[in-house]
Amino acid sequence: MRKLIVLGLMMATAMPAAVSAKPGELRRDRQEIRQDQRELRQDRREYRRDRRAYVSPVRGWRYHRVSRGYRLQPVFWGPRYVVDYRLYRLRAPYGYQRWIRYGDDLLLVDIRNGRVLQVIPNRYYTY
Repeated sequence: MRKLIVLGLMMATAMPAAVSAKPGELRRDRQEIRQDQRELRQDRREYRRDRRAYVSPVRGWRYHRVSRGYRLQPVFWGPRYVVDYRLYRLRAPYGYQRWIRYGDDLLLVDIRNGRVLQVIPNRYYTY
């Protein structure tokens, strides 16, 4: 008898949920979830594209590969271009050194004179 009562209570609580959910409503809910997921993916793509775009500090500037000893203008190693070295697993910069983004390259620059101390090509990427 006890089992029948428990079974009856379980059916009574499960039945309204099953009856209230109509197939058309479930289909609309799934479509809304898919649409939300598409919008989220699109937002992520736009964020990555916007963040990845390198904006030159000098008008008319074109990227060219640099090597050790090259001297950069101060606008290229301003705070806008400083990179968090821990995200890229780079060695910590000492004193007046900074890791900066230059195109898709990472450069270790001495900010006192703008000399490039180390170059890691094609290492910049977004998180």
